[in-house]
Amino acid sequence: MVSRRSPSDLPVVGVVVDGRTYRHLLYLLLALPLGFVYSTAFAFGVGIGLALSVVLVGLVILFVTLIGARLAAGFERRLANALLGTRLLRPDDLADADGALAGVRKYVDARSTWAGVGFLSLKFWVSLFAFVPFFLLASALPLVVSPLRYPYEAEFAEVNGEPVTWAIDTLPEALVALPIGVAGVLLALHVTNLVAYAARQMALALLGRSERDGSRAVVSETDDGPPATDPGSGEATTPDADGDDSEAAGDDSDAAGVDPDEGGEFDFVGDPEHDAGERDTTDTDTTDTGASGPNAADRGSRGRDDDSR
Repeated sequence: MVSRRSPSDLPVVGVVVDGRTYRHLLYLLLALPLGFVYSTAFAFGVGIGLALSVVLVGLVILFVTLIGARLAAGFERRLANALLGTRLLRPDDLADADGALAGVRKYVDARSTWAGVGFLSLKFWVSLFAFVPFFLLASALPLVVSPLRYPYEAEFAEVNGEPVTWAIDTLPEALVALPIGVAGVLLALHVTNLVAYAARQMALALLGRSERDGSRAVVSETDDGPPATDPGSGEATTPDADGDDSEAAGDDSDAAGVDPDEGGEFDFVGDPEHDAGERDTTDTDTTDTGASGPNAADRGSRGRDDDSR
């Protein structure tokens, strides 16, 4: 039987043909400058704002820094939706406010404002870890093509000011370098997905509400639909616990065993006092019948004797 397994699902080497890997790589490439820009701008705004907080200008700078953080968080949310596969919606935690002071307060009180600040602070560490896969790719890709370009001297890094190099002068050396380069490329791509996964989890936690959560209330309203109606009577019916339909106005009998009669009264099934009263009435009727039986027999026999005479 021919397997229909996608090449991207293959272990270890599947990342090479997986399109998500290269979207993650692009995300990390953009994260390199953005992380440093966010950290520098936020540190500058907060530092200057706190230093001038004794006057009104410092408070204005702090508020402008918060608004800038919200705008940057919105850009990061769209970037995550495009490159990390998230489906984040815009936060809806801004309350309605009248007046300038209330408008400032709604941004300060909003959870999304501080969640965005937290994401931008963590983005600096994402940009630091983003250096790792790019360093691995820069070192491994020349080894992959070494059989096509030898003699070649590969340079990896510097130690104490001295470059660490590998001189590839012959074909056997180039063939040895080839699998090492392939292993380095695979390692770099796996590290790329790992760092992008961490960034994706950060975005899901801090950059807004998920599309699934946002549509949950809508689904609960649309799935219920209008109440079903009885074709015969036109009354609304609702499903009971077993999935059957019962009239919304109620049945003639309820779960307690109560049946309304024509007079508007209720007969309670299994009422001890009611059953005891019925038993007393039955016993009285039986006693009366047993007591009057012999007398009736005597009167009957006397009547027959009189007729015979």
